[in-house]
Amino acid sequence: MHDLTGIIAYGSVFLTLVLINGITCLGLNLQWGQTGLFNVGVAGFVGIGAYTSALLTSAPSDGRWGGYGWPIAAGCLAAMLSAGTASALVGAATLRLRADYLAITTFGVAVTVELVLRNAEHLTGGSFGVSFIPRPFASLADRPALFGSLNLLLVAGILAVVYRGLERLVRSPWGRVLRAVREDERAAEALGKSAVRFRLQAFAIGGALMGLAGALEAHLIGFIAPDNFDSALTFQIWTMLIIGGSGNNLGVLLGAFLVSTFWSLTGLATGALFAPEDQARAAALRIVAIGVLLAATIVIRPRGLLGERLNVSRHVAATDKR
Repeated sequence: MHDLTGIIAYGSVFLTLVLINGITCLGLNLQWGQTGLFNVGVAGFVGIGAYTSALLTSAPSDGRWGGYGWPIAAGCLAAMLSAGTASALVGAATLRLRADYLAITTFGVAVTVELVLRNAEHLTGGSFGVSFIPRPFASLADRPALFGSLNLLLVAGILAVVYRGLERLVRSPWGRVLRAVREDERAAEALGKSAVRFRLQAFAIGGALMGLAGALEAHLIGFIAPDNFDSALTFQIWTMLIIGGSGNNLGVLLGAFLVSTFWSLTGLATGALFAPEDQARAAALRIVAIGVLLAATIVIRPRGLLGERLNVSRHVAATDKR
């Protein structure tokens, strides 16, 4: 009985983290898969959302700013607003430039965010992070199976709303304009569509979803630190997107599940094959393994497991009818 309870608790937490990664992937898919915006600063926007909600909802602390005791829902909304605003500001400064400048800028934002989180101790708690973050259903924490299952259902419900909303958006005239801009910016602008405006909207919404994912992770675990938001997170999310299928929302969710599972299995293998004193260095092999998986996918299925199903050649023509 105790073994079954432990399995349910572990499985619930694992699947909840998978769904949270799925929300992050959906935000990136809106930016890259639908609009062609190369964001390599995913970890930075996730971190902004996580710390915003954590600082606003946690109890007061002498070592850092925040501690206002907001409700969790309000903290998540604030996380979306802060990450979306940061995305909009970055986009406003760079979306008129070429894609490589956007990549450089977003990478710089991610590095800057990590440095601020690590060094601004009076603001973020520094390397010690933020602890005692309120968790949904905290009164049931002494019953791990029930606690984990309820959190899984909560995050699954949020993911379902996000997924349904994005599906409606990408199939609307707004979504068709995004793909028209992605495929042929000049043709879209010739039809009266502002490429910069639509790109900025997609970039801000995608960033807001990343902030929401960060907030959910903070409230699920109850503790965050700068190490949670390093470049490895960006690499993992991009791998999920590419393996699942860029441009397909269902595909990126499949990619989130497969890569998260692969990451967990390689962690177990590292713990079993290496002595405790070597495991810190051996952890780098997990990144190598994901890199090999990514390379194999690109060679075997360049469009991912579930590539984009829509016929993008008709998007420009479709926008002309609006």
